[in-house]
Amino acid sequence: MILTIDTAARTLSVEEDGRVSRHPLYSREAFELLGHEWLRLGWNQKYTYTFSWLGRPIIQLPEDLIRVQEVIYRLKPDVIIETGVAHGGTLMFYATLCKAMGRGRVIGIDIDIRAHNRVAIENHELAAYITLVTGDSIAADTVGRVHALVGDTEQVLVILDSNHTKAHVAAELESYHDLVTPGSYIVATDGFMQSLSNVPRGTESWSWDNPSAAAVEFAAAHPEFVLAQPRWPFNESELSAHVTHWPSAWLRRM
Repeated sequence: MILTIDTAARTLSVEEDGRVSRHPLYSREAFELLGHEWLRLGWNQKYTYTFSWLGRPIIQLPEDLIRVQEVIYRLKPDVIIETGVAHGGTLMFYATLCKAMGRGRVIGIDIDIRAHNRVAIENHELAAYITLVTGDSIAADTVGRVHALVGDTEQVLVILDSNHTKAHVAAELESYHDLVTPGSYIVATDGFMQSLSNVPRGTESWSWDNPSAAAVEFAAAHPEFVLAQPRWPFNESELSAHVTHWPSAWLRRM
C-alpha cells in the first residue's frame, strides 16, 4: 500500500493492488488510515517504552489506558487480574483506579518477576492493593492459586498481557474466563501484532500467530462471550474506531 499526503490539495491518496482511492485529508477515513500507519511506526520505534505511571514503566499505548480506565470505572470490579507484570506499571495504574474508586484490588501474574521489579512493586505506596503470583500463567498450579484468591461473589475483570502467541493466549482464555462475571470482560491485549508482520522489528508469523486470532476463535467456541469494543460514554466526533494496540480484544461475558 502506498499512502500519499498532499497538504496543499488536502487529500490522502491510497494506492493498493493497482487501484487508487482519494480521501479528504481532514476526514474520518484519512484519520483511520494514518492512525493505523502511525501505530505501526510507533510500535517499531518503541513509542510505548517512553511512558511510566507513578514511577514504574508502563509500556502501554496511552489511548488504551484511557479506554480501559473508563471500563474499570463503569464496572468497578472487586478484582482486576493481569497476566504479565514486567515493571509493574499497569499494576500501579489499576491500583490507582481502585484507590480512587474506594473499591478493588489487583492480582499480577508472571512467570518471572525480576528481583528489582518485585522490590519496587512491594515497596510502592500502592503495594497494599497488589498481590503478586509467580508462575506460568497457564500452568495448573498457577491457575489454581489465582482462582483461590478470588471470592465467589466478587466481580472480576481479567486482562491478558503476557506471552502473546496465539496458543498461549488461547490457553489463558480457557484458564481464566470462568472467573469473569456477567457484564465484565476478559481482554486479550496486543492483537495489533497482526499488523506488524512486515515492519522492521516484526515477525512474519504474527499475521496469524497473535492474541486477536485467539480471541476470535474463543468467541466462536464460547457463546456466553461476545467480542465487542466497549462503547464510548462520551463522543462528540464522527470517529468510532479505537486507535489501539488491542483490536479484537474485548470479550464481554453476557
